[in-house]
Amino acid sequence: MLDTVPVSVVIPTFQRAALLPRALESVRAQTRPAGEVIVVDDGSTDGTGELLRRDFPEFRHLRRENGGVSAARNQGIAAARSEWIALLDSDDAWRPAKLERQLAALAAAPEHRICHSDEIWIRDGRRVNPGRRHAKRGGWIFRHCLPLCAISPSAVLIHRSVFADAGLFDEELAVCEDYDLWLRITARYPVLLVDEPLVEKHGGHPDQLSRSVPGLDRYRIRALVKILGEGCLGPEDHAAAVATLEEKCRIWADGAQARGRDEEATRYLAMARRWRSRAATPAATA
Repeated sequence: MLDTVPVSVVIPTFQRAALLPRALESVRAQTRPAGEVIVVDDGSTDGTGELLRRDFPEFRHLRRENGGVSAARNQGIAAARSEWIALLDSDDAWRPAKLERQLAALAAAPEHRICHSDEIWIRDGRRVNPGRRHAKRGGWIFRHCLPLCAISPSAVLIHRSVFADAGLFDEELAVCEDYDLWLRITARYPVLLVDEPLVEKHGGHPDQLSRSVPGLDRYRIRALVKILGEGCLGPEDHAAAVATLEEKCRIWADGAQARGRDEEATRYLAMARRWRSRAATPAATA
């Protein structure tokens, strides 16, 4: 039964000794304990190692040279001993029944290999309401994932075979690495949704990647070009991905042109035209 299967929890962290205990305590408090917890310290110099050795000695601590969140997550996934892997960002926290609810849902729907949940948003210590476009969905949600990142890493429970099939996090993407991975996964697998808030997503702090790296859409454009180039999309998903790529390229080109970067604007518009010209004959169908 899935409710007795061990889960490996992978938590990447960098310079978050002040925030990390909240995440780790939320894993400790699970009504269905994890089989192992792997904290991947991405080169922190703020006492993270000492904190882990002193206050959380039962958790595995992997230290690496700083290489970014994707490389840290990938190392943790590779080191995990369990078939089922849960991700948790070091600034977020789980509700106590998170693993219990997801494992029960997967036991009732054993054909699924990825499960996520709804979440609560907290910004600068205050709860805020996400917009309608952030509503969580289950099933074949590839098209729902095209406009923006529709799955939170901290909310997922994934079978190891999914990574073997769709690949790991792209270490060349400074941001939107989760958007890129969810496109590759949801093009291949339906997603199971536990429709209750099992995760607290904390934001507003200055080291959030989405706040510190400008121009997120250029990374989403790279991810869209990647998934279109894989040839794994059926006709409807392919057409939707091309339309999203076109829109994001046009918006980026408009911004580049407004800033006097005409050559860059021309390059993005040409990219959109290239993929539009191929839209009627996708490379492959699923």
